[in-house]
Amino acid sequence: MPDLVRRTVTDGIGRIRLADPAHRNALSQQLSDELAAAVAWTLEEGARVIVLSAEPPVFCAGGSLDALISRAVPLTDMYHGFLALAAAPVPTIAVVGAPAIGAGVNLPLACDVVLVSPSATFDPRFLDVGIHPGGGHLWRLARRVGVQGVNALVLCGDVLTGAEAVEHGLAWRCVPDDELDGLATRFATRVAARSEALVRRAKESVAASIGLARVEDAMAIELRAQQWSIEQPEFEATVRRVRDRLAR
Repeated sequence: MPDLVRRTVTDGIGRIRLADPAHRNALSQQLSDELAAAVAWTLEEGARVIVLSAEPPVFCAGGSLDALISRAVPLTDMYHGFLALAAAPVPTIAVVGAPAIGAGVNLPLACDVVLVSPSATFDPRFLDVGIHPGGGHLWRLARRVGVQGVNALVLCGDVLTGAEAVEHGLAWRCVPDDELDGLATRFATRVAARSEALVRRAKESVAASIGLARVEDAMAIELRAQQWSIEQPEFEATVRRVRDRLAR
């Protein structure tokens, strides 16, 4: 059986690519399991950032309809791939240059940054196939587009283009198709060049702070992390290097 997910790690950049275009990169159990394994493998190989992409013409068509009809696979087993992405301790970047449909929208939602082109669309479409959204889809989507956005997309069947996804907070930037991979590489290269421990700690702080109601609690989290950062062996050398560069 051919691999449905490709993976590489070069210079600290892990690249994971969905590679089942014949089935529109649908989330079969095999693809989901391979995606989870690819996340684990890239981390073991030293990835400091993970870039997720997919072979066109569809980024991901959502859950496998055959699997849904047969019910042979527990629903929770279909979540392994995007939950592995969501749990990754390093920054994750989704590169979406084609339609993301149904549960396929969960994949970019699981990533820290979503970069898109005009060819991207976001179409939850769960209700059209008679199934309730799962895997934390509504919660993750609401954190990006708000409650009204969830209602419009999930209940009313609205669809966002790449540019609209940026406008509504579902994605960060929309660039022409031929510039999308280059933008993702620039983002990933910048991450990989930074202190791995510091990047991971900052990502943890974002996750710990985002649900807090009081700024004082967020400040406490940041103070602990900031104190930790200045106690790291490389801190003084890094500051001196930046100072010397600015003095030129």
